[in-house]
Amino acid sequence: MGAGIKLVADSGSTKTEWGVLGAGEPVVLKTQGVSPYFQSAEQIKAILDTELVPQLPAGSPVTAVYFYGTGLSQPKNIELVSDAIRAVWPEAVSDVQHDLMGAARSLCGRKEGVVSILGTGSNSCYYDGKTIVKNNPGLGYILGDEGSGAYLGRKVLQYYLYNSFDEDLHSRFEYKYHTNKDEILENVYRKPLANRYLAGFAEFLSENREHFMIQNILEDGLNDFFFNHIYKYRESWTTALHFTGGIAWHFRDILSELCELYELPMGRVLRTPMEGLLEYHR
Repeated sequence: MGAGIKLVADSGSTKTEWGVLGAGEPVVLKTQGVSPYFQSAEQIKAILDTELVPQLPAGSPVTAVYFYGTGLSQPKNIELVSDAIRAVWPEAVSDVQHDLMGAARSLCGRKEGVVSILGTGSNSCYYDGKTIVKNNPGLGYILGDEGSGAYLGRKVLQYYLYNSFDEDLHSRFEYKYHTNKDEILENVYRKPLANRYLAGFAEFLSENREHFMIQNILEDGLNDFFFNHIYKYRESWTTALHFTGGIAWHFRDILSELCELYELPMGRVLRTPMEGLLEYHR
């Protein structure tokens, strides 16, 4: 049997990245997202068994699993994910934490900072270098998630369904998505994982950034995040603001402009927290 390996997971509702430490150079693997809000322990175990285990080095036992994921601020959700991990690797040490802690450790290491996640959903906190001291409450994709992929994607759909796009953008949308009002409403209100569905339309913003209407959606959506979240931390004016997530990465220039506009100190932007988490756990 080979030497043991450690797994470091950064999980959103759309996808999970798994860093593998201890088998030579670190390797990053991917599976679908894990969310205790939408999946049972059995469903999560099935994802690990069918999508992750076949990718791991043969003959190398898993000795530790550090899992950072969405929806893990509640003890019952932590227990649900822990149960799934123990069912697959009963001998491994497991540590299950909220994805905000993963982002904080990745972006700040052991220094303080204001940390924001802008991916399928959004969240933020003030981290003192050891613990999350303040966390402005996240309300999910229906009531909150300002600045997230789901929030911005919803704006795209509103513009399309309300016929607010000009003729050019309307045509580009229909050419890309081949959908209609009934199909959109079916996916949003009746089918599972509506947040992922909404976030899928954020790609339209990235592809059409030169258009003034798209720029308005992006600036307004990210400004909503600053107003409702960043501004709630008085530390925002004295310590660096760090960001991670696909939305943060693709639109980091707008985040930088907003920091400059509001005279806030801009910090690091990482596409995913994995690079920093591998350093932290190495």
